[in-house]
Amino acid sequence: PPVVLFLDDLQWADAASITVIAQILNSARSSRFLLVGSCRDNEMSDNHPISNMISNVQKLGVNATMIKISPLDKDLVNEMISDTLCLFPRVTRSLADILYHKTKGNPLFLSRLIVSLSRDGLLRFSLSRRRWEWEEEKIQSMKIPDDVAELLTNSIGRLPSDVQDALCTLSCFGASIHLDIVDVLERDLDLQLQNSLEVARKEGFLEKFDRTIQFSHDRVQESAYNMLNSQ
Repeated sequence: PPVVLFLDDLQWADAASITVIAQILNSARSSRFLLVGSCRDNEMSDNHPISNMISNVQKLGVNATMIKISPLDKDLVNEMISDTLCLFPRVTRSLADILYHKTKGNPLFLSRLIVSLSRDGLLRFSLSRRRWEWEEEKIQSMKIPDDVAELLTNSIGRLPSDVQDALCTLSCFGASIHLDIVDVLERDLDLQLQNSLEVARKEGFLEKFDRTIQFSHDRVQESAYNMLNSQ
């Protein structure tokens, strides 16, 4: 049967991991094997080990296709906001234009900014009008962080201190953690984590699948971990 292997954040891969990936690709050339890898190209130079590895395996006959995922354009940003607010695209166009210029079409930046606007009351649901409305001039003039990492850090920093501590603790275990480990941490270190993690989940920073909790995006995990380093 065909086998598909997906590896995320390859920009962080160490030399040993890249060597293993190359060996797998070389040995699986004649089999039904597909490797899908993702990376942040803005954090990689032309001589990054991953780039060199791809070039080397291509010389050995491995087919490789590079797909660059660009930021959302204005129309897609408007479509996203229109779907989110359940309003016609012509109604959300002016808001979409503002948010596009502030986020440069970064989907994660855009989604977290919408949450931030709602929390600040600049984007709110009107019961009388039965639709979402916003303070366009205030949104236009508001100062926002230069990138999504700073926005996430600020958003986490506005959570209750126990929730911040829980996220920082969770970030030390990587992208996800099993609830059995959380139980051990609560018991052996006398920590109260599960209630705090549930608050973080409701705020959109975490996702829960059965008995596993994971960060909703690796940027969230990075921001929480960096906050721990700065304490």
